[in-house]
Amino acid sequence: MGKWPTPNPSRKRERGRKCDRLPSRLREGSGVGLAALAAFTFLTTPAHADTLIDNVQGQTIGSDGQIERFKAFVYDDAGVIKAVIHEGEKVPKKGITARLDGKGRLLLPGLIDAHVHVMGTGTAALTLDLSETNSLAEALEKIGAYAKAHPDRPWLIGRGWNQERWKLGRFPTAAELDAVVPGQPVWLERVDGHAGWANSAALKAAGVTAASTAPTGGEIIRNADGTPSGVLVDNAADLVGSHVPPPTARDLDATLAQAQRLFFTRGLTAVADMGSSIQDWQAFRRAGDANQLYVRIMAYGDGIDNTLLIGGPGPSPWLYADRLRLNGVKLYMDGALGSRGAWLKAPYSDKPETRGLPRLTQTQLGNLMSRAAMDHYQIAVHAIGDEANSVLLSAMEDLSATYTGDRRWRIEHAQIVDPADWPVMARIARTTGVVASMQPVHQTSDRLMAEARLGPDRLKGAYAWTSLKATGATLAFGSDSPIERPDPWAGLAAAISREDETGQPAGGWQPQERVSRLTALAGYTSAAAYAGFAETHFGRIAPGQRADFIFVDTDPMTATPAQIRATKVLETWVGGGKVWDAAKPEGGAAGAEPAKR
Repeated sequence: MGKWPTPNPSRKRERGRKCDRLPSRLREGSGVGLAALAAFTFLTTPAHADTLIDNVQGQTIGSDGQIERFKAFVYDDAGVIKAVIHEGEKVPKKGITARLDGKGRLLLPGLIDAHVHVMGTGTAALTLDLSETNSLAEALEKIGAYAKAHPDRPWLIGRGWNQERWKLGRFPTAAELDAVVPGQPVWLERVDGHAGWANSAALKAAGVTAASTAPTGGEIIRNADGTPSGVLVDNAADLVGSHVPPPTARDLDATLAQAQRLFFTRGLTAVADMGSSIQDWQAFRRAGDANQLYVRIMAYGDGIDNTLLIGGPGPSPWLYADRLRLNGVKLYMDGALGSRGAWLKAPYSDKPETRGLPRLTQTQLGNLMSRAAMDHYQIAVHAIGDEANSVLLSAMEDLSATYTGDRRWRIEHAQIVDPADWPVMARIARTTGVVASMQPVHQTSDRLMAEARLGPDRLKGAYAWTSLKATGATLAFGSDSPIERPDPWAGLAAAISREDETGQPAGGWQPQERVSRLTALAGYTSAAAYAGFAETHFGRIAPGQRADFIFVDTDPMTATPAQIRATKVLETWVGGGKVWDAAKPEGGAAGAEPAKR
């Protein structure tokens, strides 16, 4: 069986033979007991010289930043686009040895999620998921049932709980977990990943007691007598999380395969992985070596140590025909609003004794950013609160005097940015460049909680997409999966409406911050590629770009937000090979015939 061609640095694009069928083997998980995945066949077509795709309603972001419409395009045997044909232009015949009839369907570039956690996405799908629970009682019932179904696991792990959604008015406790799982250690991450919930067995296994001290940038939630209540926030979560048995290589391979499948079903052909560990990177490389890595991953190492282990003296080259690259480093400035870990300039409106938890001092942040910048790593920093964003912008501006050129400093989330700091962002945008990597669905999910946490005076700078774009920052959109579903269609709908899936609030929350449909589509395609220094490789349907495209049943440029949310992805293609077909939702069984052109 052939493989995707190995990148050749002496040539702009690799040329090589495509495989007759992409492999479908998925190995059984072990260790923490991840379930074996059903066989999922990735389909492609026999190797040909040039392939014509015609009879399509094609849309892409053009080189001028506007919508470009086309009726056909041609790509070569390496999956690189050679020509795009518009209305009134002749369809080429010379050199065309294969044709795909688009059947008049809408064709878009493959979508890009600018902020995901790849392995977390796969793990969430294979472990206990509490994200849809609406009450503590419902969550406890689900946890108890899961424990009965998996009595032999050394630890029960999961994620997705949200005391705000439960309307609990407090954090859950270890005692409440003990009532349903008294013996096995249980460790459950909050929906935002910035807090964990443990039962007494887990606290005991980790040695967390009344005498334990929270590390800087973390908090141990305590009972009135000083004993740990069961929830640990931000950096303190490692006190328990570090004791969870790590996944095996087989677990990680199964997790990556599951994540890829979830991405493709929603039309995502590329993602930015925010916080890759060395173990994650090795899983990516194993998949690439085995010709089982199909999604394009722009990786950002989890802190300096992981980044240097992976990349050493600098960012990696593009590997596996533009499927994998280490771009830079991911750092954390603060926590999240839901756990009151986001670092604010003024106290929380609903808890005035705290302003949140800075995870780095300004000096530490500057030193880490400088260390990464000197080796030309792109820097992506998690910043949610207005104080965290203010400190980060100040550091970026200071470092721009030393590290000049096209840096594209990334702010991950940028959820609350004080309008007083918008001019700083504008100055950085004009010099070394800045990316506001934001998640539209966070605004709809967090709206009521954000109002309670911030009060009315700070809402002007909350989820301020249009205002940040006006500074000159590049808007790149994503989901933060598994914190939210890796669903770009929900994100597109939220971006243009600022309404949730029920249409609330009517007219949109802070409607002046809605973005245009053009900006929203760019945020999930061309701008998301630009945010990861990938704009010459993928993100548009254009000559020289990889042939990543999707067929869908809804036009995001004309449909209502509700219709966009309900979009069905009919087919997903990566590099000229089909990796998802809604007509074959299980990907076909092993031995299925390849898709015909």
